[in-house]
Amino acid sequence: MIENIFLALGLVLILEGLVYALAPSLVERFLIALSALSEDNRRLLGLAAMAIGLVMVWAAKTLGA
Repeated sequence: MIENIFLALGLVLILEGLVYALAPSLVERFLIALSALSEDNRRLLGLAAMAIGLVMVWAAKTLGA
């Protein structure tokens, strides 16, 4: 169980690191655009991201990961 948590966190850090390493200016523009959204829209975006992540984890477990 704990190994799955470490695996998931490691993959998130790899992806985050790649984005910051390969496109730092894009991240900066994204953060500026994100700050222009209302708090409710940011909350909705976060909930949508969580739902997509949940579906992806469920699909991976269903497929045998």
